[in-house]
Amino acid sequence: MSKPFILCVDDEELGLQIRKAVLEHAGYSVLTALNGSEGLDVFSCEPVDLVVLDYSMPGMHGGAVASEMRSRRPEVPIILLSAYIDLPADVIRIVDCSILKGDGPEHLLSKIREFLSERAGSMCQDEGME
Repeated sequence: MSKPFILCVDDEELGLQIRKAVLEHAGYSVLTALNGSEGLDVFSCEPVDLVVLDYSMPGMHGGAVASEMRSRRPEVPIILLSAYIDLPADVIRIVDCSILKGDGPEHLLSKIREFLSERAGSMCQDEGME
């Protein structure tokens, strides 16, 4: 069984590299992108199983990126990271959950495990229906 692919998109390179190290240590394959446009390119070309997406980025904020990702592959879970508590309601509706950056890596890992196990369960149910 191959490792799940997680795409992390964040314009803060240090935070992105730390998140990548934490996720790889937890057993995931991690792809990174430093902005929304680059994130969409990776999302379109790679077999991404889950996205960890920063909200506040120059050029294209996380809500716009999440919306475009949903239109391309709605089955892929998106976790939105933000330092802001009051995100717009329309953005919250697009993503599977939002996490404050200060919540720490264990909370993020817990959510990732939750979404990937739900996704694996639904894929098994789909296969059984054929």
